[in-house]
Amino acid sequence: MPISLADKRATFRKLHGSGCFPIPNPFDVGSAKALAQMGFKALASTSAGFAWTIGKADNRVTVDEVCTHLTELCAAVDVPVNADFENGFAHEPEKVAANVTRGAKTGVAGLSIEDSTGDAARPLYDRNHAIERIKAARAAIDADNSGVMLTGRCEGFLVGQDDLAMVIDRLCAYADAGAECLYAPGIKTREQIAAVVKAVAPKSVNLLIGASGLSVAEVAELGVRRISVGGSLARAAWAGFMRAAKEIAEQGTFTELAKGYPGVELNKMFR
Repeated sequence: MPISLADKRATFRKLHGSGCFPIPNPFDVGSAKALAQMGFKALASTSAGFAWTIGKADNRVTVDEVCTHLTELCAAVDVPVNADFENGFAHEPEKVAANVTRGAKTGVAGLSIEDSTGDAARPLYDRNHAIERIKAARAAIDADNSGVMLTGRCEGFLVGQDDLAMVIDRLCAYADAGAECLYAPGIKTREQIAAVVKAVAPKSVNLLIGASGLSVAEVAELGVRRISVGGSLARAAWAGFMRAAKEIAEQGTFTELAKGYPGVELNKMFR
């Protein structure tokens, strides 16, 4: 019997109550179904992974494309899905709010809003503007009582602004503005992770494991609540595809194809 949306959202919130859980990032319906069957308790979309499936670069997809993708992911699995909602696909707080309202209607259990502008000259929104954007997202979620969990992201480490004090200051401000989970992709060391966890407590922290060599158990000891992998699974899938395709194109041989996952097993999984 399919699990209701309300149950998915309640389950997602409960997962954030204690412990630490991996929340891997599928890039399409097939990868989402595969991860759900492996027993993961929740999934998260990946902006990069999805973009590559439709032949676009990361941060070049539209809100329409993302909402369609999220609707398909959420309908395909009985576990909660958290949305990588990039920067809300808008600059102005009121437009972020409108898009968050759309995003919530796709069936997600949570979504994140980042402070990246997409402008290399000014990669992060001014602090006050970034806070207003989080407040707008919070208000949009509260307006329809959806129960969607809001994650606030500071992209400082990803855009070359790796001042931990600045990142923590922003995360704390986003928490005060209504973010329930905080996320600073790019932090790597135990000291950085522990500092973020301590600063935003009792709010939850999401860690990007692609930027850290720590295990789930080690991350749990640091107080992190959930671990995502971003576009790493998508890149791993593309690695196998590119190796095999390049061999055919450049050498005229087909040995890499023998390393593919058995079609019989894939058919069983999707039966």
